[in-house]
Amino acid sequence: MYPNEYIPYTDEIDYESRFNYLRSEYANSFIELKDYGPEPFVVNIDEATKQNDTFRTALWTGTHLQLTLMSIPVGGEIGLESHPNLDQFIRIEDGEGLVKMGDRRDNLDFQKEVYDDFAFIIPAGKWHNLINTGNTPIKLYSIYAPPQHPRDTVHITKADSDAAEE
Repeated sequence: MYPNEYIPYTDEIDYESRFNYLRSEYANSFIELKDYGPEPFVVNIDEATKQNDTFRTALWTGTHLQLTLMSIPVGGEIGLESHPNLDQFIRIEDGEGLVKMGDRRDNLDFQKEVYDDFAFIIPAGKWHNLINTGNTPIKLYSIYAPPQHPRDTVHITKADSDAAEE
């Protein structure tokens, strides 16, 4: 509707047209996936998440929070883990899987199926895993508070992640 021209902000503008224009300007654009923290940052998180093909990439690392992108292959998983001193938020943009959580690694008594647009929160100290049960990679973003991984973390595969954790 407004190809490559500036739309001035006025009270007379049709807000829906402005929103659709701005959305189209940022949709399907290439986003350089790197760690932008701790500087102020704005991103189309849906596009960035779907664009990511690495097991884990830190997109923003600050003093008290970290945003990572993950791609979990078909049949793959994050891996059973627990973070004793941080809470974690995960939102799935694409794919489907099974979330498991519990107070002990051998008793994951909380299990839920998750799909596109689902989010789940992992309290500090909970053992957890996400297993891809679908036919496409799970594309997700995760927020850790405080940060869990070193700034600029990129793990191409789960094996890279496992090696870095050791």
